[in-house]
Amino acid sequence: MDKKPGKSSGRGRRDLTVKVKTARGRTLSSTRWLQRQLNDPYVKRAKAEGYRGRAAFKIIELDDRFRFLVPGARVVDLGCAPGGWSQVAVQRTNADGARSGKARGLVIGVDIQEVEPIAGAELHVLDFLEEGADERVKDWLGGHADVVLSDMAASSSGHRQTDHLRIVALCEAAAELAFDVLDPGGTFVAKVLAGGAEGELQAVLKRRFDKVANIKPPASRSDSAEKFVVATGFRP
Repeated sequence: MDKKPGKSSGRGRRDLTVKVKTARGRTLSSTRWLQRQLNDPYVKRAKAEGYRGRAAFKIIELDDRFRFLVPGARVVDLGCAPGGWSQVAVQRTNADGARSGKARGLVIGVDIQEVEPIAGAELHVLDFLEEGADERVKDWLGGHADVVLSDMAASSSGHRQTDHLRIVALCEAAAELAFDVLDPGGTFVAKVLAGGAEGELQAVLKRRFDKVANIKPPASRSDSAEKFVVATGFRP
């Protein structure tokens, strides 16, 4: 029988939750963030399994359900830093050639900042909002993509509605690039924040894809407004 996280049974029972005291110079919010990180099972799993962040498990859970990261797939990861999604994409598309007998994929990661190299992925410094960015991405791909991913989020302003509008705008821009680089039948996956302004984005995606699903994977924190749109069956 599974025990609840943070507790042990029998003799010497004690609370295993890590408590963090507010240190001089550290704000209460940063203390809470640190305590949450220290006690987050996904953070611990990410360290144990060699991923660059807990976000890796979000794309794992989405792909387990929709199966878009197949061996041989060509993937573009927009705003790829720190690289967790690209790591998963490399493994699942066999971009590193680790699985003999399986088709070898291609993973292109782009970000406005340099990202530490990832074995099996091609990483490029690029602002995807720049004019001509789609053509550069297609040059790197040597054609078109099967999957476009975006786990991007705009810098937090502290105002929820403002942050919602910013991330929806980013998602819309990522979708526009996806329309330019995806092959017919391709998949677009992006993070959005629930808040109401994403309705127009949903309408556009439903016109361009066969199916559009909105998912909050288990790895997404329950107190977060984030969700992920998974659009499959691209129609150019």
